[in-house]
Amino acid sequence: MNSIHIKKNDTVVVISGEDKGKKGKVLSVDKDHNRVVVEGVSMATKHKRPRRQGDIGGIIHQETPISASDVMHVCDKCRQATRIGYTVLSDGTKVRVCKKCGETFEK
Repeated sequence: MNSIHIKKNDTVVVISGEDKGKKGKVLSVDKDHNRVVVEGVSMATKHKRPRRQGDIGGIIHQETPISASDVMHVCDKCRQATRIGYTVLSDGTKVRVCKKCGETFEK
């Protein structure tokens, strides 16, 4: 089982590849293949054909999955790319924390 430290709606920065340095929100996570889809990153051109009467065809641009190891979480408080740590609160819940400033990511 793969463990991905990135979740949907996290803000991440790309740390390697063609889109290095771009920031975006995670749209989806595929744990089975260790891939994430980030808003505005790794854009591909797709030629869409109308399938039914009334459908509109044309050229669309969409995000493609990238490896989860190519992105790092961006902390909301310190605004830096950071690793994610885990800690257990006094009520027994496990939360993700920023390794640089100690801020918790769960609400």
